[in-house]
Amino acid sequence: MTPARDVVVIGGGAMGGAAAVHLLEDPAFDGRVTIIERDPTYRRASSALSAAGTRRQFSTPENIRMSAYSFGFIRDRLGLDIREGGYLYLAPPASRGILEANHAIQVAEGADIVLLTPSELVARYPWLATDGIALGSLGRSGEGWFDGYGLVQAFRARARDLGAELLTAEVVGMDVTGGRVASVTLDDGSKRACGSVVDAAGPWAARIAAMAGIDLPVEARRRCVFVFDVERDAPEDCPLIIDTSGVWFRPEGGSFITGAAPADQDDLPDLPLTPDHALFESVLWPALANRVPAFDAIRVTNAWAGYYEMNTFDHNAIIGRHPEITNLLFANGFSGHGIQQSPAVGRAIAELIVHDRFVTTDLSVFGFDRIAAGRRVVEQNVIG
Repeated sequence: MTPARDVVVIGGGAMGGAAAVHLLEDPAFDGRVTIIERDPTYRRASSALSAAGTRRQFSTPENIRMSAYSFGFIRDRLGLDIREGGYLYLAPPASRGILEANHAIQVAEGADIVLLTPSELVARYPWLATDGIALGSLGRSGEGWFDGYGLVQAFRARARDLGAELLTAEVVGMDVTGGRVASVTLDDGSKRACGSVVDAAGPWAARIAAMAGIDLPVEARRRCVFVFDVERDAPEDCPLIIDTSGVWFRPEGGSFITGAAPADQDDLPDLPLTPDHALFESVLWPALANRVPAFDAIRVTNAWAGYYEMNTFDHNAIIGRHPEITNLLFANGFSGHGIQQSPAVGRAIAELIVHDRFVTTDLSVFGFDRIAAGRRVVEQNVIG
């Protein structure tokens, strides 16, 4: 078989696995798929280190559609358990209008989202302090959290069962000829000819793109997650809450986890994956205790750090073909919501390769060409 229909997927996390599975499940695809992953232990992989939430509270319709499809795929097709606890966004008075505008878009897309006044919030969550809150937005269904590492392994197993080659190697170069990637070079010096290449390298996607002479605005930005126990009066029926301060928290087993984006001056690329405990002491704990009085008495029991693949252009996805190197496709830059949308992105990448167009959901708004055009897709509901 010639490599014309063969696909090399660079990155074996949730995004790469989803692309491989959707390709191999498409009856019209008659090629081979190779997934190249340099570290199958996923020690530093974003998919394995993610807090793995899934939500439909976006302001961009395409993001809502991707999350809706992905929720069903994860639960029904892959059989993973999703704790359908919902997301609760809390808005101060200055952001009330944004939350209401987002809600109109979400409801129009069929999302089960309800707006709650402070008194309604207290009635539903009596442990919640509502100081400084004008409105809350709660996902009553179709939102929650799941096992991110379990998703990676489910995709990996499904891809292998469908015939994908799982190759432990590192891509160190690309041969670009006539506006196409002819082959990729591996760290052992060998080359793999290909008909299409999918950059699903997560936080390291820009390094892969640079091998083809492309400047991809994606950086690895550290995000820390802390596990804590509550000493008394732990909140019951707690959703994933995004506080007005930007701090988020949710239950995890009998404990809770929390995190937040660092200050801009501290949010540097490629920081080591060690938790910043000063962030917990100076930012997270005060915000937690302010919002939930019971969180004044908590004990940190564990912590970890993972990378966001941050799209520094507009913090939104980059999906689809490069306009000049046309057999190089991107699935990058999700800035924190990639794992929850990976099934939909994998489907979209497969459609472009097999059918040369988006078949189910038009995701052209996230195309690479918007970067050169300066056309930002700004998402109003962001968890840093």
